[in-house]
Amino acid sequence: MARLSGEERKGWGRKMPREKGRKVVASNRKARHDYAILDTYEAGLALTGTEVKSLRAGHASLVDAFAQERDGEFFLYGMHIPEYTQGTWTNHEPRRTRKLLLNRIEISRLTGKLQETGLTLVPLAVYFSDGWAKVEIGLAKGKKSYDKRQDLAKRDADREIRRAAGRRGKGME
Repeated sequence: MARLSGEERKGWGRKMPREKGRKVVASNRKARHDYAILDTYEAGLALTGTEVKSLRAGHASLVDAFAQERDGEFFLYGMHIPEYTQGTWTNHEPRRTRKLLLNRIEISRLTGKLQETGLTLVPLAVYFSDGWAKVEIGLAKGKKSYDKRQDLAKRDADREIRRAAGRRGKGME
């Protein structure tokens, strides 16, 4: 076997650089419609290898997902990550319970706030931040149906105002 020179060996045994920035995999737009988000937290996710590969492929769903405290730790229930297509017998369950990785201070703060009635934790987005899988969870209070109607009416009114201002700016009115 021929020996490699220093130039030919360059890069061997070195870790690959992690990707930079934030790549959103899935977002829960319905959560912002159904809940008033009071505060947001970023938590890591404890995942298996095939779950990470499936997330990197852009497959995930946060519909009907929620987070709860159990034995001093927080877990994410109902998040759907489909099985990895090239996975073998080591594939994961699509809707398994996943542990959220939070600081002790954040855990105690969230536990205290969740003691109030009517508050819950909902996942807002799943993304990769500098190569690590993260989930943005929101401390939320459920909206009443009339609150949802008011939000829709306000959004429509704002859209009409922007549209009219755009036409006026272009000299159409």
